[in-house]
Amino acid sequence: MSIQGLIYNTIFKRTSTFMLAIIGGSFLFERAIDVTSDTIFETYNKGKLWKDIKHKYET
Repeated sequence: MSIQGLIYNTIFKRTSTFMLAIIGGSFLFERAIDVTSDTIFETYNKGKLWKDIKHKYET
């Protein structure tokens, strides 16, 4: 059995498993985009964020 046949038989053959794959894939994609964008934002703004300057203003 080829890999295409395996993927078809496990995911695409039934609508319910196909929908679960879509939901799971969209959740993982959303989390990856969120973590990546937060990392880029924090790297670009390092030294300007509250967590970086909080020690100057706390008593």
